[in-house]
Amino acid sequence: MLAGTFVSQPLLRAERLVKHFKAVRAVDDISFELYTGETLALVGESGCGKSTAGRLLLRLIEPTSGKVWFDERDLFGLAEREVRLLRREMQIIFQDPYGSLNPRMTVRDMLAEPLALHGLAKGKQPERVAELLRLVGLGPEHAGRYPHEFSGGQRQRIGIARAVAVEPRLIVCDEPVSALDVSIRAQVINLLQDLQRRFGLAYLFIAHDLAVVKHIAARVAVMYLGKIVELADKRALFAEPRHPYTHALLSAIPVPDPSLKRERLVLQGDVPSAHRPPHGCRFHTRCPHARERCREEEPPLAAADGHSVACHFWKEIEPFTSASRLTPVNERLTRLQAAFHTGGGSS
Repeated sequence: MLAGTFVSQPLLRAERLVKHFKAVRAVDDISFELYTGETLALVGESGCGKSTAGRLLLRLIEPTSGKVWFDERDLFGLAEREVRLLRREMQIIFQDPYGSLNPRMTVRDMLAEPLALHGLAKGKQPERVAELLRLVGLGPEHAGRYPHEFSGGQRQRIGIARAVAVEPRLIVCDEPVSALDVSIRAQVINLLQDLQRRFGLAYLFIAHDLAVVKHIAARVAVMYLGKIVELADKRALFAEPRHPYTHALLSAIPVPDPSLKRERLVLQGDVPSAHRPPHGCRFHTRCPHARERCREEEPPLAAADGHSVACHFWKEIEPFTSASRLTPVNERLTRLQAAFHTGGGSS
């Protein structure tokens, strides 16, 4: 199945998923669906709960409450043996290509290990290892080398090869390019998209770089302090975001045209503690549009026209669009000079 072609039944469904650690409410009541062949991006600032959510979906950690269904199977209701069998269908690519590979194992051993664990390619493991290396743009001659003999981009390719080795249906991509040089990121993103088209993979793509998300995702869920505050089709979210937090995130994306300058929406204050999140809307302590209701009542994630947003007053906020926030540099300089001459820029 090609990317962007979805069946009516979701491959993965999370419902009211919660994970509270001893002192941190990392994930707090999130729900979403992910379809075969789709890329759903989970974005937000560091510490918002993105990676914890990804690990919950693979049952690498146990939830405080909530449900996850994978292909209509209750993931948290399965016995440990059943979960191990399901691991073949659910894999993960980690952020750090330096820390996620065993430095004492050759590439051949790392790729052959999951094949042996799941009883795949019996008697043909060397051929399968060579095939996997070619699949990610490396050669069979690399099989005998150790991780330290590769660049960061090559190591991440090995991590991707390990993830697809067992022919999964879902891969959680936990910031897979954030540790790589900018020049390498596009190559790895293109590789992930090629593999998705070839094998019909579903990706949960965890990231904080919205420029990368815009390139790879079909839908985007924006997280803030353990909550999903906006969820929409990529085109709709980037064209007309509805939540004030999403406005601020999009305003920080660099503009490739040097003749234009995007007006930044700078948030005041720091992210509140996940140990004691604010009452009401969690974003109200930094939101320029907050009112008394925001401090008292938590907004639900409500959908309208397939676009979900958790904000009481999003309809009353001036819409943020790419065009409305772009200003020609010359015009901006003229405004600054005028402000200076009228005393607005004097010290």
